Amino acid sequence: MSGPIITLCEGFVQNIQLFVMTLLLAIPLGLVIALGSMSRFTPLRWLTRVFVWIIRGTPLMLQLMVVLYAPGLIFHIPMSNRVLAAVIAFVINYAAYFSEIYRGGIESIPKGQYEAGQVLGMTKTQIFFKVVLMQVVKRIVPPMGNEVITLVKDTSLARVIGVMEILMKADTFTKQGLIWPLFSSALFFLAFNGVLTLFFGWLEKKLDYYRV
Repeated sequence: MSGPIITLCEGFVQNIQLFVMTLLLAIPLGLVIALGSMSRFTPLRWLTRVFVWIIRGTPLMLQLMVVLYAPGLIFHIPMSNRVLAAVIAFVINYAAYFSEIYRGGIESIPKGQYEAGQVLGMTKTQIFFKVVLMQVVKRIVPPMGNEVITLVKDTSLARVIGVMEILMKADTFTKQGLIWPLFSSALFFLAFNGVLTLFFGWLEKKLDYYRV
């Protein structure tokens, strides 16, 4: 039994790698997209909003396949690294969702706070980072937590393009007549998401100082 468990652990390491790389890239990219969608420059605003609409309106599974196969079919430059293709697809998808969370958080801050900062002689950048940012963080933690937990589960979709994550590993044992690896995979996800749930609960309590 130790052999299958080691194999499942190796598969879940792949899930965690996809999860971490996606967060590291999608969180800042989502903020850039959010700022673009709120830009006063109309072409940029509409371009980013159409991009977000397309990404949110199409299945992640389809996006994974497009990222993997489109470079080879359109530009004749095949995407040989399937893990890289998965990371690109996940980053694009979650950056679009994060951008809407950011935009909602930023737009929820009363205009009076911006005006108060201007009265004090602060620049727009200073107002954003010293007055607005922590209030935005406080507001977006619950929806961001939901998206992050969803990402953990969505990493299993990487199997559709051949990434050897935990469910794909478990499926190889199922074909051999073993059912317990599937249930063990569920425990991996439950344990990891349990830790994340506790973390976001702690973070919300820490941010109670910034009451809005």
